[in-house]
Amino acid sequence: MHFIETRGNQSGFKEKVTFSEAILSPSASFGGLYVPEDLPVFDRSFFDSSLSYKDLAKKTLMHFEIDIEENIVDQALALYDGFDNPDNPAPVVKIKDKLFVNELYHGPTRAFKDMALQPFGFILSHLAQKQGQKYLILAATSGDTGPAALESFKNKKNIQIACLYPDGGTSDVQRLQMVTEDGNNIKVIGIKGNFDDAQHALKTLLASDTFKDELDKNAIKLSAANSVNFGRIIFQIIYHVNAYLALVKQNAISQNEKIYITVPSGNFGNALGAYYAKKMGLPLEKILITSNANNVLAELIQTGIYDIRDKKLILTLSPAMDILKSSNVERILYDMFGAQKTKAWMDDLNTKGYYQLNSEELARLQEDFAAVDSDDDFAKETIAEFAKEGYVMDPHTATCIKAESKLHEKPICNVICSTAEWTKFAPTMMNALKNDTLRYADKEALEYVSKTLNIPITASIEELFSKTVYHDSVIEKDAIEDTILNFIN
Repeated sequence: MHFIETRGNQSGFKEKVTFSEAILSPSASFGGLYVPEDLPVFDRSFFDSSLSYKDLAKKTLMHFEIDIEENIVDQALALYDGFDNPDNPAPVVKIKDKLFVNELYHGPTRAFKDMALQPFGFILSHLAQKQGQKYLILAATSGDTGPAALESFKNKKNIQIACLYPDGGTSDVQRLQMVTEDGNNIKVIGIKGNFDDAQHALKTLLASDTFKDELDKNAIKLSAANSVNFGRIIFQIIYHVNAYLALVKQNAISQNEKIYITVPSGNFGNALGAYYAKKMGLPLEKILITSNANNVLAELIQTGIYDIRDKKLILTLSPAMDILKSSNVERILYDMFGAQKTKAWMDDLNTKGYYQLNSEELARLQEDFAAVDSDDDFAKETIAEFAKEGYVMDPHTATCIKAESKLHEKPICNVICSTAEWTKFAPTMMNALKNDTLRYADKEALEYVSKTLNIPITASIEELFSKTVYHDSVIEKDAIEDTILNFIN
């Protein structure tokens, strides 16, 4: 399989690249992204509910005909053995009639990013070693990508990783997961700004010839761990298929019966994975999207307008969704409307802060997506309500209940993507249970929630509070490039 570019091709870029080329150098022409030239198609025999997660993952990757040796794929997927249940790293749990949760947080950093970044990090490191080439991996995080990328790439041969996070824009646990990492190839950088600033810096550096020239002086190439890299997206297709097969296995649905998938979305990678799975043949009725107070995605899907001109990023209790420029929407637009329109829209967003679909284009978008926005009060009320019923969910997962109540129109099953464990947002959980707005320290909140709900604190989270902080720098946005160059030097 080959990969092509969302904004068309410009001089100096190949018209088509392999999977390994796309993940090693994820920045495409005109600042665009790489996408599959053609998506493979799942036939009926593909949906085998007896497959283990690793077998399904391998079958999917082979379906894409990626140019990675089979034994390397096997070794990468073996990293799922380090999850809570090696046989079922992403369990699907029923919480109400026709409502299920796809628990994607059972990996080492307790967030869904582990599902993709654990195998992806292994494969990228293998490619670097195979080429005899050193790589700098950039990661920008709103809280979960950073810990997962650092955990995946730490101490990997031929790899250095620099991770940008917004100071004050993550939970304390998420920050501690990053700043206490002790890998010898790691640099964690807090920035005075928000996630959009961090992601903008990452995309700018990926496209910067002068930055790449500086890296070349040290014989270092550049890649990224964010979902701008298709190496992340390909693994995010798999767990949507697995969730469907889990419902078949649980006799909740019959083979070929349609379901909804609901995603609490920020950068739209999870939603894109579900969209690709639908196009490849997974029986999905629609993909339901929830936004928080930063509701640009809900507005786009409801109105066809993407407008950030008068918006400022709002810090919410679901910080992984605190995003105004959502990268993977571009891949959806390309797939539906082609490179020429996609480039024009992305240019308008960058220069004017605005673009608009016409009525026919909006109708096309709404064939696959429906959306609603939520807020912090709704999330806390939902957490408390479900806790009383015996199910514990984090504030991102809680926003999905808004979509369940507003958008679940047909009497079919709905699978919510649960993207993080409650332990990463304990103060919010405590606020929800106590119905107050006081500020609690993470350690105090973890102990309160654990005792109140009689659930354990994950050992790796509890250990964070006694670890040494190795990365304490917080810098201005304009110092990012120099800080990273100093690191690699």
